[in-house]
Amino acid sequence: MRTLSTRAINRTTLARQHLLARTTTPAVDMVEHLVGLQAQAPFPPYTGLWTRLTDFQPDTLADALVNRHVVRIALMRGTVHLVSAADACFLRPLIQPLLDRDLRTNTQHARHLTDLDLPKFTDTTRHVLADRPLTAKELGAALTEHWPDREPGALAHAARGLLPLVQVPPRAVWGRSGLTKYHTAEHWLGRELDKSPDPKRMTQRYLAAFGPASVADLQTWSGLTRLREVTDTLDLRTVTTDDGRELLDLPDAPHPDEDTPAPVRFLPEFDNLLLSYADRTRVLTEEHRKRLFGVKNGVFPGTFLVDGFVRGEWRITKQRKSAVLTITPWARTTKKDLAALTKEGTRLLEFHAPTEETKDVRVVS
Repeated sequence: MRTLSTRAINRTTLARQHLLARTTTPAVDMVEHLVGLQAQAPFPPYTGLWTRLTDFQPDTLADALVNRHVVRIALMRGTVHLVSAADACFLRPLIQPLLDRDLRTNTQHARHLTDLDLPKFTDTTRHVLADRPLTAKELGAALTEHWPDREPGALAHAARGLLPLVQVPPRAVWGRSGLTKYHTAEHWLGRELDKSPDPKRMTQRYLAAFGPASVADLQTWSGLTRLREVTDTLDLRTVTTDDGRELLDLPDAPHPDEDTPAPVRFLPEFDNLLLSYADRTRVLTEEHRKRLFGVKNGVFPGTFLVDGFVRGEWRITKQRKSAVLTITPWARTTKKDLAALTKEGTRLLEFHAPTEETKDVRVVS
């Protein structure tokens, strides 16, 4: 059994996430390789692809949304993800137990859904959405015509949990704005959900993009439980960490040397690299984990990697015809790394604000 240092695990993870070197992989193919990008905010996936792909243009992803090659739908951890059309149909049935659990335990809505006739409710919701996409408010109001004694917000929440509702454009189309409106995946994509999706395939794809990883990591990423029952049926390789933990991996998956150079990279808000592990030490120190996940109001900032590890946060502000990228290191940063951050940050700013007359990259303590 091979032992991997934290740095070796870090380099392996970055390689599988395409964060060691950008690639010419088509955008939709990268979305599939990553098993989706977390997308509760509309535009972080664009940055997530920009930081991984060579010469990525936002219109590429925007067109894929409009043409229904990718969609936004609640999946892993119950959060909205941007996934390929095929993965929406594959993953959504696998995640259903998580959404069912939420409907039973959600402190805000569960009490309003007691004894709801679920088969009748799903049929009625499909009928309500048959003509056109609706916002959550519109959907809740329409459903209260059938269940006037129920709370509209709870009914809309139940609809999102029981049916595969996708968020349709212009929501999340680059350069545009739009309300969040829902349609069923079957109607929007013109295809049915997978009847018997294989959790083994989901596990193998997770390891291809995030491995090596533990069962706890896999469950943190997906939001599902009892996945040891799945991994025990697979032919997987086991490696150990410096502190003796066992991680699972695909049999022939490569493990780059721990001394492989890791360039500066900017990650978007809510990047799955930071959200898909129970143990995040492969990319975050404990001090930085507490700082990142201790943010108020669930606002998760964009972050940057130096030597493969999170070392601070960034944000872009626009005013009139100017744009400023503010970089905030969380630890001592060398002049060489600051120069690399400024260079890569200039590229990021050009991506986000190509038409602004003035652009500035600022490093603050």
